[in-house]
Amino acid sequence: MVMKLLIATHNRDKLSEIRALLAGIKLEILSLDEYPELPEVVEDRDTIEGNAAKKALETAIHSGICCLADDTGLFIDALGGAPGVYAARFAGESCTYRDNRLKALDLLKDKADRKALFKTAAVLAAPDGIIAIRQGVVTGKITTQELGDQGFGYDSIFELDGTGKTYAQMDAEIKNEISHRALALKAILPILKTLAQLD
Repeated sequence: MVMKLLIATHNRDKLSEIRALLAGIKLEILSLDEYPELPEVVEDRDTIEGNAAKKALETAIHSGICCLADDTGLFIDALGGAPGVYAARFAGESCTYRDNRLKALDLLKDKADRKALFKTAAVLAAPDGIIAIRQGVVTGKITTQELGDQGFGYDSIFELDGTGKTYAQMDAEIKNEISHRALALKAILPILKTLAQLD
């Protein structure tokens, strides 16, 4: 029997990125779209680790299967660490990816210091408790304009240190090897592989 793993997201961009990263493991990957009856988890913690843990555990409890959840923050030095844990809603509750990017660019328009870091917390939980919490962190800078047309979120304004490129200028395969989400998920992969073999 193939182990079921519920990815706690409705975000199709994030889901396809995670599916690509987990492609080598024998899993039946499901998303929240396949569980419309599950209650929405309110992400009200003040850290990405807290939000990811809450989302993973509550979703695992309500679905009855193992769940993988992640939360990501973009921390910009010149903005005192903003948007941080509020990266997805930086420009408001119903904002688009582009609204968030433009707000960040606008707030940084006169700033020389454009250093930033992206951090993802990935949490694996079963209905009876949290199995693992892992992090992925990358450093870079916020560009002065949108560059590239790949990816989603802040990808077109975040230039990864040592690459000279934004995530949006990279092929998806390359980004999926070196991104903050990739690093967090790769740290959970050995645990998932073991669980998949035990199932």
